[in-house]
Amino acid sequence: MKKKNILYLALGFLGLTTSCSDYLEVESPSAFTDEYIFASLDEANRLLNGVYTDMMSSSLYGNYLMNTFNFNSDVEWVTNSNEIQSTSHNEFKAFDCESDASALNTVWTAAYAAIESANNFVCAAEQSDFYAERDTAMLQMIGEAKCIRAMTYLDMVILFGDIPFTFTRTYDAETLITPIADRDEILTALIDDLKEAAPYMSLAGSINEGIERCSKEYAWALIARIALFRAGYSLHPGSTTSDYGTMTRPSDYKDYYQIASNYCDSVMTAGTHSLSKDYWDVFIDECQYTLTNNDDPIFEIPFVQNVSGNVGYIHGPAGNDSNAGGTTAPNLWGPSSGSYRLNAFYRFTFDEEDARRETIGYWYYDYDGTPLILNSYYNYCNKWSKFWDPNHTLGYQSSGSTGINYPYMRYADVLLMYAEAQNELNNGPTTAAKEALKQVRARAFRYADDYAEMVDAYVDAAGDKDSFFDLIVDERAWEFGGENMRWKDLIRWNLYAKTLYLTFWRYYGVGSDDYSYDFFDEYDIYPRDIYYKIMTNPADGSYPNETLDVLQFFVFEDEENGYTLDNQWQNIGQMLLDGYSSSQYPSTTGTDPWSTAIWMNWMDEDTGIANAQCRCSLRGYIYIDEESNFYMNGSLSSLVYNDADYDFSKLPVVRYILPIPDDAISRSNGTYVNYYGY
Repeated sequence: MKKKNILYLALGFLGLTTSCSDYLEVESPSAFTDEYIFASLDEANRLLNGVYTDMMSSSLYGNYLMNTFNFNSDVEWVTNSNEIQSTSHNEFKAFDCESDASALNTVWTAAYAAIESANNFVCAAEQSDFYAERDTAMLQMIGEAKCIRAMTYLDMVILFGDIPFTFTRTYDAETLITPIADRDEILTALIDDLKEAAPYMSLAGSINEGIERCSKEYAWALIARIALFRAGYSLHPGSTTSDYGTMTRPSDYKDYYQIASNYCDSVMTAGTHSLSKDYWDVFIDECQYTLTNNDDPIFEIPFVQNVSGNVGYIHGPAGNDSNAGGTTAPNLWGPSSGSYRLNAFYRFTFDEEDARRETIGYWYYDYDGTPLILNSYYNYCNKWSKFWDPNHTLGYQSSGSTGINYPYMRYADVLLMYAEAQNELNNGPTTAAKEALKQVRARAFRYADDYAEMVDAYVDAAGDKDSFFDLIVDERAWEFGGENMRWKDLIRWNLYAKTLYLTFWRYYGVGSDDYSYDFFDEYDIYPRDIYYKIMTNPADGSYPNETLDVLQFFVFEDEENGYTLDNQWQNIGQMLLDGYSSSQYPSTTGTDPWSTAIWMNWMDEDTGIANAQCRCSLRGYIYIDEESNFYMNGSLSSLVYNDADYDFSKLPVVRYILPIPDDAISRSNGTYVNYYGY
């Protein structure tokens, strides 16, 4: 965050009630009256800062909604090696939690605290003289509070489905127990609320804090995002509380595709955002606390250094620190956890000239700055890292609370939402839809030798609805890797079950070295035996940290015959198949030896099948035990993926919807009830 507002540090006493939610039994919201708080615009702005502060809590967007509830997919991936459900019941990424899980209550309470804070602001502001006079500054602030309220409600609906919903603050409520509302009604109300607020909001370039505050463009883009989730599939309760439910979409879904198209068009027509910066630079600038109001980010959550936000601590390469202090790299930056991870197979989906592929990380750092090869079930998300700040602003004693902003809404998302909506509404891609997709790909292939083929020809080849939709599905995977969006997109497209099923068998098949699961003929392509060495940083800008050493992977080149093999991406055994000799492999001895490692060495030598991490990471949905018994949604199953004509519609639903926490149910006096078999 560049323009730090020091008021963020002293806001707790200014909120009317920013620490309790509608389902709680609360006291009077504050000793401060509406008249006192809204006697001046400065006082109102301080209260609005409190709304932002609640939203930035580590229990909400500061960590939980970014990391804890970022579910596994073909893009993001965190392993689980437990054969049985943990006693914590917090295994959300494995789809195996219970309503007594502590993290559920943490995020639920924090979300409703933020919503209550926003409700307080809006309700009090709309009773003020400034509102009666239609003061532009007050209308802008009301719009900001409504945006924060809407984004919080949206993410809670995605996680929990039908939830308690109100725009009324507790102080004015007739009951302390807010009724559960239908998710479609909630999302429609949010859209209508933002439609009312957006016309009176300012464009980002006209706001002092720029994209660190909610703007007109953000309100428009948020309407579009909510509309697509309103139009999409979601898991709805079955006929009994023990039923896992069914995936359905509303009958009026096309109305909401039209809303999404219209409001994306508003953002695009405004001309205030672009994709001018190179892809990685967007995120590197955030790590260096550089704010740009007219490029890709439309709204960045404005975290505060040493106060909030774990962006760049959970992301990027892990970095160990030393007890010796901050005198050597990487200790200058403090430790980094690298706990936000990407699917090991995700990187192979990219074209070799796609700039977005470069944001995937393959090594971490020891306490003395030595890069160590990552030899596990995942890769790092290197979009952000503390190490990308050349000034190591946070210092050697820092850990989390990096203050690195998070781009909750980007212009690239607007372009892809627009392309998707146009394709759906017109039963195929319009010229405008294709141009929107091309803008996103144009940045990714800006320096590619085959730019025309990868951008124009690639998009133009999709002439019908289904083929263009497939392009959108792929593009959103490549564009938003590490941004906690993939699983949400797959849900609204009703592709989550299929994707998880294929992902499971990819891990299990490679881990077991069982080619009967190699449906896409890809196992032999993956690099397994790796040759690499530590390399002094070239400091040419190719790696965001120009101080730390990097790893170099072996590349074999035969210029005379035009042959190249890059061992980072290709199986070195291919050289033998192409007529070359093993004597041409790199030397592991001598004065400048290459080191070796085996990637994807995931087999349990005792059982002859894949390690637990390959079998248990989706355990609540799909799982194979040590005796090779196959389970789906906790029951023995015969659905084994070994048929090219497999009917994925047979798959059981993914129980991604979370249970309402026990504490909330208890406080509701039994008004709230869990479904989906919880």
